[in-house]
Amino acid sequence: MKRIYLMLLLIPFFSVLTHAQNKALEKLANAEMKSASKRMSVVTNPDTYNYDVTYHKLEFTVDPAEYNISGKVTTTYTALENMSTIVFDLNSITDNQDPNFADQIVVNSVRKNNADLAFTRTDTELIITLPTTQNTGASGTVEITYAGKPAGSGFGSFITTDHNGTPVLWTLSEPFGARDWWPCKQDLNDKVDSIDVYITAPEIYNAVSNGIQQSRTNNGNGTVTTHFHHGYAIPAYLICMAVTNYQIYNQQGGLGTAQSPFFPIVNYMYPETAAQNIASVAPTPDIINFYESVFVPYPFRNEKYGHCQFDWGGGMEHTTVSFMTADQDGAYSRELIAHEMGHQWFGDKVTCGSWKDIWLNEGFATYLASMVIQHFDGEAAFIADKSNMISLITSGQTLNSPLYMSDDEALDVGRIFDFRLTYNKGAMVLNMLRFKLGDTNFFQGLRNYLNDPALAYGYAHTPDLQAHLEAASGISLTEFFNDWVYGTGYPIYTITSHNISATQTRITVNQSQSFGATVSFFEMPVPVRLTGSGGQFQDYVLDNTTNGQQFIVNVPFTATGVTFNIKKDIISKNSTATLSNAGFELDSAVSIYPNPTASLLNIEMPEAMTLKSAAIYNALGQKVGEYQTRNIPVSVLSDGMYTIELLTSEGRLHKKFIKK
Repeated sequence: MKRIYLMLLLIPFFSVLTHAQNKALEKLANAEMKSASKRMSVVTNPDTYNYDVTYHKLEFTVDPAEYNISGKVTTTYTALENMSTIVFDLNSITDNQDPNFADQIVVNSVRKNNADLAFTRTDTELIITLPTTQNTGASGTVEITYAGKPAGSGFGSFITTDHNGTPVLWTLSEPFGARDWWPCKQDLNDKVDSIDVYITAPEIYNAVSNGIQQSRTNNGNGTVTTHFHHGYAIPAYLICMAVTNYQIYNQQGGLGTAQSPFFPIVNYMYPETAAQNIASVAPTPDIINFYESVFVPYPFRNEKYGHCQFDWGGGMEHTTVSFMTADQDGAYSRELIAHEMGHQWFGDKVTCGSWKDIWLNEGFATYLASMVIQHFDGEAAFIADKSNMISLITSGQTLNSPLYMSDDEALDVGRIFDFRLTYNKGAMVLNMLRFKLGDTNFFQGLRNYLNDPALAYGYAHTPDLQAHLEAASGISLTEFFNDWVYGTGYPIYTITSHNISATQTRITVNQSQSFGATVSFFEMPVPVRLTGSGGQFQDYVLDNTTNGQQFIVNVPFTATGVTFNIKKDIISKNSTATLSNAGFELDSAVSIYPNPTASLLNIEMPEAMTLKSAAIYNALGQKVGEYQTRNIPVSVLSDGMYTIELLTSEGRLHKKFIKK
């Protein structure tokens, strides 16, 4: 999806910036919602389910100075059932309030095997009548020629504007904008195996699209045709085009292997801010190398990666070339670069299979940008970033909705692109999975997910991710996903600790739920840190499965303090952690039972404590027995009150008991 990361500087030393950053990110999220708001009326189109697109040849003639497109789309497809018609998504709805959209897209002809075909139009479909019934499994090719002013909301599907007085054109089709400017199949159920894109535009401009530029041909009439080929599977919403007087700056990416040593990083930038832009993309090779080292090789290594400047207000992860908004000085933020690049793995190679699963795109890209902070800036900066996300997640009323949306919620663009949930909660859920499973299992599960032949260069749903993480770790995640993905709310912890010896502490974990929570209890590993008076600390992860659960932990010092979630590994708010006794109280650490007793007196003490002797005295102060065991037979004693003197490795204490 369109990105909302712009100008993040989440370094802990600059915590005063956090509020301003949050507001800037939310502003960008709101812009993203608007860009799609008029394109959410169609979520799926069953009329296009009867065929599989295998190839598009896309030929576009445009001029950034004019709001218009002339196109010829040649589509090769395979019938999935016997079919007498073939349907494409193509918008013919006009916005009469905007003169830009006074003329709709007009289809001039449809041809198959050099013969004209009959067709009809609806508001959102092009319905083509085939000359004969095409049988299941048979392939065919249709050629559609059209021209006009693309309909749309005006926020991004097809835009002409200017930068520094120079015309610029760009497209941004997510989620349902592709049908505004070319006849396509845009549901999340079919990826095109490969595309060739030919962009004819005035020769003073450079054109941009997916894949590798094959040629730039001068047509001798003041125009040039630029040909791009993309040989990987791609959904319609990630196919793109941009045209202006771009300056091109090349970098090199990839860790390097014998089979595919390196690949180009191609940057298309506005000339007036090229110097600033070039400086800002300097981290790109290091980030892409980092992602390759953690996950799998860059998914489109045989082609390119790159950035294309546009002025929409965020970023868009078009396959092999992310469209990027620069700041007022012409630079991209590192977080925007990291976020959009992360989508090449999570969103472009493996794409969410429905808008209900959008967190598989956005949550991952957000978390990968946070991982970049951890890798390049250190743990303190990473903790600050997670803290910022938790603050956003636990604010507002949108927590009443789960991360995984209902069918109705998936019709609401505001919910799909909800900044707290889709982006931040999605990212923190991934962090909690990493925390729960450990780095080895977590990242192996993600590599398996990205390499799964059923998912790679295809579509995935939330259960697919769960299955791969479970297979890699051997741990059932049903409870976790029920709580954090399909449930709502978050836990509020009350943690108390009590020193039961000089080297042991009892920690009690209680939990309540936030407003709007549908989860009765969040089973989670709970991170607790015990501290000592000399600056010592020891971290513990407590497997909290029940309320009021107690844990006795060994401590290499006398605990004087306790903190919860110090590394911000789990989502929580208003939680407290207190130490009920800063030192060790020997009397409270040792108990005897039952009391009164008839036959046996048991001594309970921490495992780390040693019992040296237990002497029993009667009411007259006479010693009537001495033992070195924790289970003392007292049946031979007369009924009455006795005192037991316990000599332990931690000191001496006295307790009274009654023999009956």
